[in-house]
Amino acid sequence: MLEHLRLMARYNKWANDRLSGAITEIDETEYMKPREAFFGSIHGAVNHLLLVDRLWRGRMIGKPYPADALNEIVCADRETFVRERDAENNIIIDFVDSYDAAMLEEEFSYTSFVGVDGTDKHRVVLAHMFNHATHHRGQVHALLTQVPFDPPPLDLMYYVRAREAGNVS
Repeated sequence: MLEHLRLMARYNKWANDRLSGAITEIDETEYMKPREAFFGSIHGAVNHLLLVDRLWRGRMIGKPYPADALNEIVCADRETFVRERDAENNIIIDFVDSYDAAMLEEEFSYTSFVGVDGTDKHRVVLAHMFNHATHHRGQVHALLTQVPFDPPPLDLMYYVRAREAGNVS
């Protein structure tokens, strides 16, 4: 499980980097434009993804990230988002690399920002984070096609093949 999560942390960075590259290529108006999407825009969707990564990581380390809603905007503009997303990607890799197999089985308790108490194993939440990220990157991918823009492939297998070829770490 540990090696799989380490792979997923690196894939997560690769996919997020590709998506960040794509959103910097579209017009600012299209990036911010209200759309029929759960988080209302490309900007809203990518902000949600960053927010939730910070929420879960904060819970796991016992330092809750302050947030009042899942649609909270943590980066006011695209430039800040791209910079903050890149930093968080690297933090997540280092975070996952700090685990050993026993730590993955440990439980942690937290209270969500809406007051719901929870207890989960680290391995389950890390897997959830990567699954959640894939889900919302897919939404952003679909929103980019509405621009219209041809977004890059984000499939795990593309990353694995690029890694095996020595093109990514």
